[in-house]
Amino acid sequence: MNTWEDAAVIAEVNRIGKPRIVLAGLWTSVCIVGPALSALDQGFEVYFIADACGDISAEAHERAVERMVQAGARPMTALQYLLELQRDWARTGTYEMTTGIAKRLGGGYGLGITYAKTMFNAHEG
Repeated sequence: MNTWEDAAVIAEVNRIGKPRIVLAGLWTSVCIVGPALSALDQGFEVYFIADACGDISAEAHERAVERMVQAGARPMTALQYLLELQRDWARTGTYEMTTGIAKRLGGGYGLGITYAKTMFNAHEG
């Protein structure tokens, strides 16, 4: 239930050596709360993708989210995380991949990308 108790996971996380960890998983109250609390206890800065997790009910999901936030974890959305990774549209090496994901999965934001390209003949220079 808590991947943080798997020695191979801890070894890999520590080998990577980053101070921040981002989590997402199937059940918020099981797959995410345990590792989030453990990572916070170990001193990591913890983020979790709140809309990429779910639970047996909306109430269970919300209580798990509250528990992590109270402990110091920071919620974010999948689209927010994607765009933070892109950082700047001038980063052309990842532009097509990022906008492709956003168009397919980003809801209204993805529609906005399509609209802008269509209406303004936007293209990468």
